[in-house]
Amino acid sequence: MSTIRYRKLTVGDYADALALYNELDQKTPALSGSWGEDRFAEVLHHDGTTIFGAVLDGTVVSMATLHILPNMTWEGRPYALIENVVTHYADQGQGYGRGVMDQAVQAAWGAKAYKIMLLSGKSNDAKGLYEKCGFGADEKFGFVLRRNLKNDHID
Repeated sequence: MSTIRYRKLTVGDYADALALYNELDQKTPALSGSWGEDRFAEVLHHDGTTIFGAVLDGTVVSMATLHILPNMTWEGRPYALIENVVTHYADQGQGYGRGVMDQAVQAAWGAKAYKIMLLSGKSNDAKGLYEKCGFGADEKFGFVLRRNLKNDHID
C-alpha cells in the first residue's frame, strides 16, 4: 500500500524537485547539475520561503512554493505568494496538488498573512484546483512583465 506524506522539502529532494520543475515548464528547463542544486538550496534557505511537497513512497510527486513577504499595510501583516505548483502528470487527480496547496495556505495563515496571491497560466488546467482551494479571479487582475532573456546570461 502506498503512503503519502506532506512535508517541507530539503536539499536532499533536489533530484525529485528538478523532475517536477521540468514538467512545470517544458520550454525552459530548470537549472541542473551542481549549479541547479546550489540554487535550489538558496531558494530553500531564503527567509520566508518554503517548498511543500507530497512524498509518495519516498518520491516527491507534487510541490508548491510559498513566499511570505513583509508589508507596511494591513497593520503590517505580511502577504504571501504561491508559485511553481506542480504534480507529476502520472500522479495528477489523486489530491496531491490539493494537499501541497493546503500546506502552503495553512502556513501563510499561520504567519498571519492577510492575503495569498497566485498566478496561473491561461492555458493551465489547474484553474479548477485553485478554485477548489478557495482562490478566485474576480477581485484583481494579474499582470506579468518579463525580461527579454534572449541575449541575457547569468554569470
